[in-house]
Amino acid sequence: MFIMARKNYSEEFRRQAVDLYESTPAATVRGIAADLGVERGTLRHWLARYGTGKKTSADGSPTPSPLKRTPATPSAAAAGEESLEARVARLEAENQALRGEQVKLTTEREILRQAAKYFAGETNW
Repeated sequence: MFIMARKNYSEEFRRQAVDLYESTPAATVRGIAADLGVERGTLRHWLARYGTGKKTSADGSPTPSPLKRTPATPSAAAAGEESLEARVARLEAENQALRGEQVKLTTEREILRQAAKYFAGETNW
């Protein structure tokens, strides 16, 4: 049985990790956690503790973080509905996340297109 040692990170490192996530356009928790070598759950915990609730979108503008949920009013929550403000905030955050994903996919597609073009020119058939 393999037991991993628990890692202790400084508060400065935690805050820098949160800042990196919040300031990197179209960053994901998975990507930032992998880059830093920490577990996703650990980074999510740090985001909940130290985060501002803001995220940088793909175009560089600040947007609400998709990790921070705006709580619905108690009556709306009981009825299974979210408030209009919560719905707008949720949809805006989702829209920004999708735009960021679109930029990422467009960039990846361009890289793959250029690589295919390069390798097609390398073949000597």
